[in-house]
Amino acid sequence: MTFCFLGAYNPVYPRNSVLRHGLDLNGVRVLEGRLPSSVKFWLRYPFGLARFTAAAMKSDVILVPEFCHKDVPLARFFSLLFAKRLVFDPVAARYETKIIDWRRRKPGSLQARWNFWIDRLSLSLPDLILADTEAHKDYYCRTYGLPEDKVAVLPIGYDDRLFRPVPTRAGKPEPFTVLFFGSFLPLHGAENIVGAAALVGRKDPAVRFKFIGSGQTLEPVRVWADCLGLQNVEFEGWLKPGELPLRIAGADICLGLFGTTEKAGRVVPHKIFQAMGMKKPVITARTAAVEEFFEHGKNIYLCDAPYPETLAAAILALKKNVRLRRDLGEQGHRLVSKEYSPPALGRKLLRILDPDRDGKARSMT
Repeated sequence: MTFCFLGAYNPVYPRNSVLRHGLDLNGVRVLEGRLPSSVKFWLRYPFGLARFTAAAMKSDVILVPEFCHKDVPLARFFSLLFAKRLVFDPVAARYETKIIDWRRRKPGSLQARWNFWIDRLSLSLPDLILADTEAHKDYYCRTYGLPEDKVAVLPIGYDDRLFRPVPTRAGKPEPFTVLFFGSFLPLHGAENIVGAAALVGRKDPAVRFKFIGSGQTLEPVRVWADCLGLQNVEFEGWLKPGELPLRIAGADICLGLFGTTEKAGRVVPHKIFQAMGMKKPVITARTAAVEEFFEHGKNIYLCDAPYPETLAAAILALKKNVRLRRDLGEQGHRLVSKEYSPPALGRKLLRILDPDRDGKARSMT
């Protein structure tokens, strides 16, 4: 089988690189039909007709990767022209992200209606839509009127080439470190983590909180930490490729999402899978999406609202319980390496496209 990844996508974005690597490990050839994301979408069509034709013609499946909603009509043209199956992996809807989560425009505004229309069109054209959780699948079906059999769940997963256990080195003990890393989106709830740092600091000043990354809520979160006069919080910007796993390796606990937006309840982000891939215990908010994959006290530690109080209590509880931290890390790693690594996700995507694939393979042996 041959895939053509088509659109103005970022090849190093985690979802993208994980899927391409996973398909490669499962014997699938992946052709690149890519234009730089800086090219405006109305220019992608004349450029794309010349650039993408050969790759689309030679493929069995055309896959439009994450965030390339505006490229779906062009991909549909190629899929009809060459009788190829079209799959779209949106990761998130534009309206859901820009209007509901980021609040860049008011619902009902011209921009809101424009983004909703782009979502509706891009989700209606493909033969198959991929959703990262059942909660997200339900959102797509309810909001855009999609039939359930048109949407399949394929978890985000992680890249086990980068995020893998690092042997513990002997030496001077480091401070107990709680790590948040990400793009500071509203759904991350970084302000609640700062609030938890203030509560933890009153009871155990030795616990350090480290924030890595940048984004929409970084400055308000920095100001909030300064207003609270926190001495146990450190901010660090984006890291060079390959540096993030080293920071994760030095953490005692990694944090997931603690936002209260609608989208926060529908997603399980890369950071959770990545931290588990490195055998780190993870604390995150209890949501229906998270509980699709993980179990509290077995491979993850879940907090109920209100935050930051419950998060602070969870951090202090795990700091005291060394055995539970170790067990969560080991069980989490065992689960994600088996079910959510590139080879596992590649197999799952192929089974989604061809449910009889495993049976065919067995009959040939």
